[in-house]
Amino acid sequence: MALMTGKEYRESLRNRRPLTVYMAGEKLDDVYNHPIIAASINSIALTYELAEDPKYREAMTTTSALTGNVINRFCHLHQSPEDLYKKVGMQRLLGQKCGTCFQRCVGMDSFNAVYSTTYEIDEAHGTSYHERFKAYMHEVEEGDLVVDGCMTDPKGDRSKRPSQLSDPDLYVHVVERREDGVVIRGAKTHQTGCINSHHAMV
Repeated sequence: MALMTGKEYRESLRNRRPLTVYMAGEKLDDVYNHPIIAASINSIALTYELAEDPKYREAMTTTSALTGNVINRFCHLHQSPEDLYKKVGMQRLLGQKCGTCFQRCVGMDSFNAVYSTTYEIDEAHGTSYHERFKAYMHEVEEGDLVVDGCMTDPKGDRSKRPSQLSDPDLYVHVVERREDGVVIRGAKTHQTGCINSHHAMV
């Protein structure tokens, strides 16, 4: 698919496994029509709708470094200072059109951090995380997915370091190392847009 429309994005949310969502202590029966959540969905939908518009297509899309296909700039792995300059231009455009958070920035920044970090890990340790991550990014690009970045630790008592907490699962940590990778436990809290995202990157 590579580029989703705003309408397809909205439908893709409804086609997911049902979510259980509470707001202000009450369970929501109709998550996607709740006025607060609907406003948030509208913000993300705009990132698709502007990519459809010939007037804004150049600002909102780019060429994939992995496949050479045209993709939404929010799914792009940055390759140069020019890519970063164009990213900021896209964000300014959306800020002008949207007037609020458009909720795909944390996921985009997470992709780029993990892309470079997995490369460095593989170079140092002979592992294969980078190729596996690239395979995941093919899926993200092809599906034009919204990925939520989960990078905030709940921590509990913020005056203490993670190792000093009474509940070790308030912080993500390795509990087992295996030949095929690691097993982790613990919590991360989502950034804005968890309900409106296709995936969550922890």
